[in-house]
Amino acid sequence: MSELAIQNIIYIVKILVIFGAVLTAVPFMVMLERILIARIQHRVGPNRVGLDFIPGLGFLKNKFIIGGILQAIVDGAKLFLKEDIKPLVVDRTLHTLAPLLTLVPAILILAIVPFGPIIDLWIGESHFPVLAGITSFPIDVLFYFAVTSVAVYGLILAGYASNSKYSLLGGVRSSAQMISYELTLALSLAGVLLIAGTLSLRDLVAVQAPGVWEWNLWRQPLGAGLFLLAGMAELNRLPFDLPEGEGELGAGFHTEYSSMKFAMFFMAEYMNMFTFSAIFTTIFLGGFHGLFPLPEAVYVTINQPVGLLGFEIAGIGSLLLGLFWFSVKVFLMLCFFVLVRGTLPRFRYDQLMDLGWKVLFPAAVLNMVVTAVVVALVAGPLVADEPLPGRLTLALLAAGIVQIVIIDMILSARKKRLLRYAH
Repeated sequence: MSELAIQNIIYIVKILVIFGAVLTAVPFMVMLERILIARIQHRVGPNRVGLDFIPGLGFLKNKFIIGGILQAIVDGAKLFLKEDIKPLVVDRTLHTLAPLLTLVPAILILAIVPFGPIIDLWIGESHFPVLAGITSFPIDVLFYFAVTSVAVYGLILAGYASNSKYSLLGGVRSSAQMISYELTLALSLAGVLLIAGTLSLRDLVAVQAPGVWEWNLWRQPLGAGLFLLAGMAELNRLPFDLPEGEGELGAGFHTEYSSMKFAMFFMAEYMNMFTFSAIFTTIFLGGFHGLFPLPEAVYVTINQPVGLLGFEIAGIGSLLLGLFWFSVKVFLMLCFFVLVRGTLPRFRYDQLMDLGWKVLFPAAVLNMVVTAVVVALVAGPLVADEPLPGRLTLALLAAGIVQIVIIDMILSARKKRLLRYAH
């Protein structure tokens, strides 16, 4: 077998493993959200479809997680078996295409996420460096913005093709929301890109390798906050889920969808949560690196080559360690999304636009300008492949905290002025 054929097989295996794992995890993410929100709101969550049918396990019926552990499987079967209803007045082609345009971009983003370090595979005398991820581009960040910008077309087409005023309003809201927050989403990363001098996600992870104090979260506290808020708006998650405002629009853009087409919108939302959490972890939380670097002797031990079915693989220990830390960080991000949904109310639409254009966008521009000035004055000429100076991290952290305090003072003064006018 030629080396090209082996490389193609490796790519196919990675695609199947990564996509299969994420697609399988989506239903259980839904169940996790139901359980956590139930605990936040002091009510009973899913606790009936569990393992109580097994003799001797009936006492687990009302226990945390165990009682409803099969709820995700039942929900998937229910959606799959439901009738696919298409109203007579819909545009059938666009009505069918819209869910695909929403789900496919969520899947494509997984292609650039670095889940772990590179491992070395030997087959005979041939050596194959294998990325713990599908691929890596020099322009990963641009690819991310390009793909996420396409996803909104699915929501717009869903509203337009349904020939319903409620669905159309949901689609129009999603387009306006995307335009408003896409600018903040892009500008919030400008500071990180200025510091690291690269658009590659794998290089951004390498910059943060020394440990927790080298995370970009400390160099760009305001940028991380802006990226998180804009990302929540892009994902249509509470308190930014205006395109799905059930109190106003029925169910928003997917009002006229049922069965697996509705399930595809549902899957896209949760896959987008996962991919956004993965991107945020990669850019701001050190990616697959742990909180502290391990001693060199430990790395030598866990990176001993392992023979497996005629193959020799080096770096499995580092790969497993990287997957562990990456999974923990992504899981905590997902729990944060659920916590926000369970505690904050939905914005009014005018408040949503006001926040995007009058607060987040100016703050993103300010952060970009301040970061450029601090890098120029404090860091001096940065040398590639060398660790960033500690004084730069401290200066950027101080500048970020000052910006956050100033923005909070301005917002507090504005709120008091509006309340005074209201009275």
